[in-house]
Amino acid sequence: MKLVRFGKPGKEKPGLIDAAGKIRDLSEVVADIDAATLAPRSLARLAKIEPESLPAARGAPRIGPCVANVGSFFAIGLNYADHAAESGMPVPKEPVVFAKARSCVMGPYDDVVIPKGSEKTDWEVELGVVIGSRASYVSERDALAHVAGFCVINDVSERSYQLERGGGQWTKGKGCPSFGPIGPWLVTTDEIADPQKLSMWLDVNGERMQNGSTATMIFGVRTLVSHLSQFMILEPGDVITTGTPPGVGSGKKPPRFLKAGDTVSLGIEGLGQQAQRVVAWSKPA
Repeated sequence: MKLVRFGKPGKEKPGLIDAAGKIRDLSEVVADIDAATLAPRSLARLAKIEPESLPAARGAPRIGPCVANVGSFFAIGLNYADHAAESGMPVPKEPVVFAKARSCVMGPYDDVVIPKGSEKTDWEVELGVVIGSRASYVSERDALAHVAGFCVINDVSERSYQLERGGGQWTKGKGCPSFGPIGPWLVTTDEIADPQKLSMWLDVNGERMQNGSTATMIFGVRTLVSHLSQFMILEPGDVITTGTPPGVGSGKKPPRFLKAGDTVSLGIEGLGQQAQRVVAWSKPA
C-alpha cells in the first residue's frame, strides 16, 4: 500500500493511493497514519480494503507528512563511502547517529525555509524507514519485521550550524524548522522487494545534483534498525533517515548552497517524488 496524509497543516486526513494514483479517504477507517495504524495487525486489515470502495479526495489537496505525530526522528551520517569522501571524513566503522527535531517535519511539497542568518543550507536525498512495531535488541535477521514501510526524506542541513557551531555533534544543523520533508507516501514493506536496490536522485533548479542508489549504503536498513535497537527502544511512528549519496552542496567545488527562489526536486524508486520551493526566513507576524 501507499499510505498518504492530505489536507491543511494540522488537519490532515489519512488516505491511500489507488491503482490510478488517486487519493482515497481512509478517515472513516482509521484516525490517522499514526503509531496505531502502523502496527502490523492494523496494516494487514487495511490491505484487505478495496481502494475503490473508499471515497475519493476532492480536488488537488495539499499532501502532508506521511507519518502523523512522528516519535523519535533518527538520522544516520556518512552512510555512503563516496559521500564521506566528498565531506573529507573517514568511512565510519559503525553507524553515525544523530537526531532531527520532530518540529522540522513537514509535507513533501511545503516550502523549505532558510534559517535566520544561514548561508550554508544544503540538500540531501535519503531513504526513510518508518517503524511499525516496538524494537529492542532485535537481530538483523528480524529487523525488517519491525518496519512498517519506507518513504522519501530530504535531510535538509545547515552546514555552518552542523560543523562550525555544532560543538562536536550535528543536531544544531539538522533540526531547523522545515528541515524534514517526508513523503509523499509511506510505502509498506510488501511493495519494496529489496530496500537496498533503490535508485535515488535530487535536482536543484532542474540540474541533477545527486544520482545514487541504496545499494551503496555502508550500513543497510537491517543493520541500522538492529544497531539502533541495541542502544534505545524504537517505537511505532519513529522515523530513521538513512544517509545520502554524494552530490551535496557542501561537496561541490566551490561549495554551492540553497538560496531563496531555488526549487529542490527529489525522488526514490518506488517511493515517489518531492519538490520544495526555498524561501527566506521572515519574522513571524
